[in-house]
Amino acid sequence: MENQTFSEHVLLLEGLKVTPQSSYPAFILLLLIYIFIMVSNIGLVVLISMERSLHQPMYLLFCNMSINDVLGATTVIPRLLGDILTASPNRFISYVECVIQAFCFHLHLGTSHTVLLTMAFDRYVAICNPLHYATIMTNKMLLKLTVFAWGVIIVMVGILIGLSIRLSHCRKVILHPYCDNASLFKLSCQSVLYNNVYGFTYTVLLLGSSIGSTILTYLKIAMVCLTSKNKVLNSRALQTCATHLAVYLILLVSGLTFVTLHRFPQWSDHRKLAAIMVIAVPPALNAVIYGLQIKEIRQKIINMIYNKKVSFRIE
Repeated sequence: MENQTFSEHVLLLEGLKVTPQSSYPAFILLLLIYIFIMVSNIGLVVLISMERSLHQPMYLLFCNMSINDVLGATTVIPRLLGDILTASPNRFISYVECVIQAFCFHLHLGTSHTVLLTMAFDRYVAICNPLHYATIMTNKMLLKLTVFAWGVIIVMVGILIGLSIRLSHCRKVILHPYCDNASLFKLSCQSVLYNNVYGFTYTVLLLGSSIGSTILTYLKIAMVCLTSKNKVLNSRALQTCATHLAVYLILLVSGLTFVTLHRFPQWSDHRKLAAIMVIAVPPALNAVIYGLQIKEIRQKIINMIYNKKVSFRIE
């Protein structure tokens, strides 16, 4: 196949293999998950922005996570919903749209880790250095952490995708539910050595720094809690850290499963399921875990519901 220009190149998405009988149930389920992701995450951002009592570093940093979850879900799920109701031979996508989707998908995955890193740093300062917390976690520091969380990943993912779009193409079928970096460079018949080396280095750096920093942070926090006799401090530290750790483990397990299955073409059906899980499960659970486990947010949600019930009865 001859190389086509960037704007003219049209690809075929293999997508999910669903029978006509199961297409509508699958569509409805995925649509409900998407609506839940949007309502819960946008609702939390609005709640935190409107309530002055929640204008604390931990909650403001969490807004990055909710915004990132909305970005990730919106990048993939609406297109996936359309493809479920479209016959397999007609699931076309332009090359430009595929590149944008791949960039946004990897931006979502990478930023999920860096945002959790910034939140772990916040908890470390709050628990291990509480007397200097206010002087360290200033608005300027919050801005620096936010720029770090997004900026580093934008640059690294830009290089990752850039290495793939430089390649010529001899194939036009994406053997995946949506576009990602591996799907892009698999379109080429050229050597992808540089892609594999950089992709491996990127993954090791991201996961290594993420896992290493999280382990060191929580070991330090555990040591402080064990030596402290303040039961209130220990209880609050356990609650917030357990919430953060639960979100991190969900992200890590789903991400590692997705990356691992990409290496085994014979498990294509399992890989596709993992691809859907990685973009749907963490964004759906993050808001629930933080909303229900953190007392301040939970109390605000309960108060809002109670006030609405009271006002409804009065009317």
